[in-house]
Amino acid sequence: MASHGAGYTPQELMVVAASREIRDEEVVFVGMRLPLLAFALAKRTHAPRAIGLFENGLVRDTPSPPSIRTMSDSPNVQGAAWATGLVEVMSLLQRGDVHLGFIGGAEVDRFGNINTNAIGNPSRPTVKLPGSGGAADIAALAHRLVALMEHEPRRLRERVDFVTSVGYGEGGAWRKKQGLVRGGPSAVITTLGVLRFDAGTGEAYLASHHPFTSVDAVQAATGWELRIATDCGTTPAPTDAELRMIREADPDGFWTR
Repeated sequence: MASHGAGYTPQELMVVAASREIRDEEVVFVGMRLPLLAFALAKRTHAPRAIGLFENGLVRDTPSPPSIRTMSDSPNVQGAAWATGLVEVMSLLQRGDVHLGFIGGAEVDRFGNINTNAIGNPSRPTVKLPGSGGAADIAALAHRLVALMEHEPRRLRERVDFVTSVGYGEGGAWRKKQGLVRGGPSAVITTLGVLRFDAGTGEAYLASHHPFTSVDAVQAATGWELRIATDCGTTPAPTDAELRMIREADPDGFWTR
């Protein structure tokens, strides 16, 4: 995607926004694609003591190395603090040790429910998607959830076709009624802005729009009447130092161009 004349791409801004969700000393379920870069950026800037978990069983206390394409690339394995298995890292979720988890999705709805299973009628879908992986566990058990995705009306829908990863369900106290004692979406970071969620209703609202777009453009690209925060402003742009570190980690722009 083009840089919109801003000197950076929407994906680079998404990496920066995602990295800012990571707090120092937190345990983070990193995931694939842009979160790989976000974790590396946070480790190099404001969260040097954050710990990264990967679904393939890796635990890292250092940033992932540059130019890796997946979490299982050999340099990521070689530099791990612990190379274990899926069950071991998932058990940390169950115990409540994971502060923040990143996931992606094909669709997200106004209450933060995420679909990665099927588009259309789930019994006879028009598109079959990859499924959950560890996303359902992360959404149910991490203390906070951040999703990253393209911002289009077909992706941001009033109601998803299939709930793979629970957000706030039907809103309000839904999670508590289901026995989910922690967690829920904290943010959805898109190519156009950052959505957050009302603590009482569980409904998404626009917290900030990216510098190259507007509130009206974000609303036009959303499949429901999106609430707008009273203090909605512009997402802080990447600094020169942040862009340099992202481009060092992804020199070919594999994830960010």
